[in-house]
Amino acid sequence: MKTLRLATRESTLALWQTNHVATLLRAAHPGLQVELVPMTTRGDQILDVSLSKIGGKGLFLKELEVAMLEGRADAAVHSLKDVPMQLEPEFALAAVLARDNPFDAFISEQYARLEDLPVGAVVGTSSQRRQVQLKQLRPDLQVRDLRGNINTRLAKCAAGDYDAIILACAGLERLGLQEHIRSVLAPDMWWPAVAQGAIAVETLDANPEVSALFLPLNCKETEIRVCAERALNRHLYGSCHVPVAAYAEFIDDRLRLTGWVGDAANNASISAQGMGDAAHPDALGEFVAEKLFARGAAAMLKLPQ
Repeated sequence: MKTLRLATRESTLALWQTNHVATLLRAAHPGLQVELVPMTTRGDQILDVSLSKIGGKGLFLKELEVAMLEGRADAAVHSLKDVPMQLEPEFALAAVLARDNPFDAFISEQYARLEDLPVGAVVGTSSQRRQVQLKQLRPDLQVRDLRGNINTRLAKCAAGDYDAIILACAGLERLGLQEHIRSVLAPDMWWPAVAQGAIAVETLDANPEVSALFLPLNCKETEIRVCAERALNRHLYGSCHVPVAAYAEFIDDRLRLTGWVGDAANNASISAQGMGDAAHPDALGEFVAEKLFARGAAAMLKLPQ
């Protein structure tokens, strides 16, 4: 094919990510024309309600998937942490790019670290995972919803609407906004979202020739790590908007996976860890998920007993 059309959200970060994929594609396939097909999703349009109440991060994908089904786009570029753990059968992940910084950033105009915030300070985040971890570390804080694109959230913090906000490091770094990061929230104190920091390309399962174009962009190490994390969440019957975290990393030639489940009702949490063969990341994800079930994950996630 001579022209490839990439569906993308219209946010500054989404456009950066899709342009990044387009640049890599052109380098891998000289002569290939790559066009962006920007669009607004329902998740972008509804900003006055938390994601957990309107269907979760899958709302950021639907319009892009419809564009592929209707022949208006050949592929779609996503932040992998926004992609549902189980794709509809018509779709496939064609590539997962090398993972950027997977951790969360603490951002504040006045304070350098989470522990520096005064009693009763207001912290903004729309993520239940982040909300539970905040309340566990600092039960005295006021945690309030924060929606909108990165620049909107930064502006609200700068205006004094929040004493601090929590954002993903990767998005800030991709947009050259890393100077706003006052400190990094990282293991073992703080666990990131499943597949945070990874960019993925989604294609139609019926178009293997399109999927094949993205093979040079795929990072095998990242693919293995996020595969374990997503398998854990999938086995927990989790979605993108429940308080679940996971982080996989290579220890020599083995894969270590940590899973975390929070309870938004009482700000409790459980965690579990496992080591496994990197050739079988799905099995490791399921193993750690079963350890979480044994420690009470089903009740925390409100699953049928």
